[in-house]
Amino acid sequence: MNKNKQNKSMAMLAQSGFERLQKEDPVLFDLLEAENNRQNEVLAMVAASSVADPSVLVCEGTATVNVTTEGYPGARFHAGCNIVDEIENLAIDRAKKAFNAQYANVQPHSGSSANGVLLFSLMNPGDTLLGLDLDCGGHLTHGSKASVTGRYFNPVSYGLTDAGLIDYDQVRDLAIKHKPKVIISGASAYPRTIDFKRFREIADEAGAYLIADVSHIAGLIVAGVHPSPIDHAHFTTTSTYKQLYGPRGGLILMGRDHDALAEDGKTKLSTRVQRGVFPYFQGTPNLAGITAKARALDHVCRDEFKVLGQRIIDDAKALAQCFSDKGYQVLTGGTDNHIVLMNILTSKNMTGVVAEKALESCNLIVNKNRIFGDQKSAMVTSGIRLGSNSLALRGMGPEQMSVCADYMDQVLSAVEVKGDKEYSLSSDVQNSVIQNIKELCQQFSLPGYGVE
Repeated sequence: MNKNKQNKSMAMLAQSGFERLQKEDPVLFDLLEAENNRQNEVLAMVAASSVADPSVLVCEGTATVNVTTEGYPGARFHAGCNIVDEIENLAIDRAKKAFNAQYANVQPHSGSSANGVLLFSLMNPGDTLLGLDLDCGGHLTHGSKASVTGRYFNPVSYGLTDAGLIDYDQVRDLAIKHKPKVIISGASAYPRTIDFKRFREIADEAGAYLIADVSHIAGLIVAGVHPSPIDHAHFTTTSTYKQLYGPRGGLILMGRDHDALAEDGKTKLSTRVQRGVFPYFQGTPNLAGITAKARALDHVCRDEFKVLGQRIIDDAKALAQCFSDKGYQVLTGGTDNHIVLMNILTSKNMTGVVAEKALESCNLIVNKNRIFGDQKSAMVTSGIRLGSNSLALRGMGPEQMSVCADYMDQVLSAVEVKGDKEYSLSSDVQNSVIQNIKELCQQFSLPGYGVE
């Protein structure tokens, strides 16, 4: 079959699926249409997300999803993999190019899975894991008691200075004292630059492996606007949807340590990763997801992505400054990446969940977030977290951030707080802001998502 016929057959398959879904399952079709419309008409400022390019979405809906296999290219446990082998190798090559890495595994189903693979491959039950405290911006998989990583291993947490910055002296003191098997650098809610070189120096002194979880800043690293951990950390993990504008999934990457030997003196660390992903931690790879990763990784290697990466940072800095000027307590006084953290309890005498719900009712999407020293529960919180990934993708620059901040402040200033989770908000304010947001979204539409 020639390429023209192949292209036509794939388009026909997609069209057939679309028409069949609409005809045979109109309830589900309408829900999907409603979700697509919702995303077009809201300003999403959730720092843990971005918007996948339509070509990435197409990849996840291709016939690669029908291929069931286990193992790696050239060493599968099922037949019929010659083409998907090429696709996975393409994804590997693109991941290595994007991050200037020497090794890449593209099979992890998520960033959390990638972390799990490494922790369970490197550590034994009861071994010590040193990671950033959850309330200081760490992630569940960095040793939180709410996660299996905090129950199966012995978690020790480092924290922040009074200025809200990672306390590297404390990291070193804890590492020397507790001799962790693994140290995790990286964060889920930390707005400042991470010093991966310093972390590696501490890890080497303590005799620990260093994992850099860059799920939140992976795009900035690829764009060259945040320092890379690839040749500092033994292992680097990331999700592919937060800032790589790709599908749900994860990556494990390695730099100069890819051919270093593990503690047994025989096995390469990269081999440990290969065996850790399969067969130890995962089975069948999601080949449609890997296809979509390959597409997203090609996109982030292009020159225009460097422009987007800088805009992400510029927008976040502008957003932080706008809120500071309005009297909000912006933690650390600003940001170096895409994240803006605010203590909304001290700023507006309302909890994070109230702020989140009130803003959502006006088509402004943020998330509640616990902050350092928080006395509220994880479902209430004293803080909110904003992110600029999706705003930057829409083409919004720093000048539009003042508009976004104005709309948010208009809503939050009109909220009548009635408890930790209860509030009221004038319908006039809601309707006015919703209309303004709709007009702004039409002016700065999501690329390829149907808004003209």
